[in-house]
Amino acid sequence: MSGPDVSGPGNGSFLDSEFRYNLFTVFYSLVFIVGLVANVGALYVLRHLRDAKAMNEIRIYMTNLTVADLLFVCALPFWISYYYSRGHWRFGDALCRVTGSLFFINTYSSVLFLAIISFNRYWAVTRPLDAVTSDHRRRGILMSLGVWVVTLSASGPQLAQNGMNSDDAGVVRCFENYVERDEATRMTVAAMHFAIIGLFFLVFLLVVVCNVLIGRTLLQQRQTLAGRKRWGLKKYALWMVCVVVLVFMVCFLPHHVVQGPWTLAVLGYSGMSDSTRQRLNDAHQFTTMLMGLNCIMDPVVYCFSTRKFRHYVSSRLGFLSRAKDCSVRTNSTKVSLNMHRQGVVAPLEMAGEGVRE
Repeated sequence: MSGPDVSGPGNGSFLDSEFRYNLFTVFYSLVFIVGLVANVGALYVLRHLRDAKAMNEIRIYMTNLTVADLLFVCALPFWISYYYSRGHWRFGDALCRVTGSLFFINTYSSVLFLAIISFNRYWAVTRPLDAVTSDHRRRGILMSLGVWVVTLSASGPQLAQNGMNSDDAGVVRCFENYVERDEATRMTVAAMHFAIIGLFFLVFLLVVVCNVLIGRTLLQQRQTLAGRKRWGLKKYALWMVCVVVLVFMVCFLPHHVVQGPWTLAVLGYSGMSDSTRQRLNDAHQFTTMLMGLNCIMDPVVYCFSTRKFRHYVSSRLGFLSRAKDCSVRTNSTKVSLNMHRQGVVAPLEMAGEGVRE
């Protein structure tokens, strides 16, 4: 699901990892439930912050990232069914192409939007006056359109080619089990994978540099008197640095580290033993699964990215807490009134006076 499929090794046998069927079914079911709730909630909060001028640009990026996550979440029921059926696709070629492409689109639009958010936060920390007084809504729209154009264009081959393949046992695979590949096709697939890997590491380098500079700037500001007074606010920006880097380290980096050797192994270019190829495939499947975590972790990034988002969420939670507390106090008052009407309160007060005497 993560790119042009290369599941057919050079020797014509399908390289599979049996553990994934049960694991992926449970994992993606949990991701679907949590991701749907978290991203619908995030979209609700972002909509209610639409009048905050200072958040225009960052809100645009976060809204687009949330939409990308929701598209992925909506595709998960089909993949849950696929893995529950032990790799048998039941929904036709069109849905195979669309749902496979959504996984690719979510992965790399998330990578790009997180990189843009990191740069935006770096700019806000190093040039706060410009960030507060400027309205860069048009730039936010253009950058977002650029991300969608790039990711949709890159997913074009998946949408254009036939996604389904059947084996001799009648099992219909979706973007898997391509065992018939000529040399030219295999070279093209390998080139596409390594191009994606190279671009990812360039973006990852940008993210690391931006977030390291954000952290260094915040720690330097803490040394001043004004910085110490405002450290309570700035520490959330530092937490954002940690969360963004964590998302990349957990969700995206392991997959792209494994992707290169795995591509060579399954295309038959590496000369690896069958056991080594199997271990690489197992690692590739596991790291592909980890990429699904980004749709859960992205809303956490939002909380640390902007004070307005964080305050809106905390105020809503505080409102619910106060409403619950008010309900408890109301019930307690009703009980006291009922006890008073039944003549219970007076004897208790008399007993209390006897003890004090």
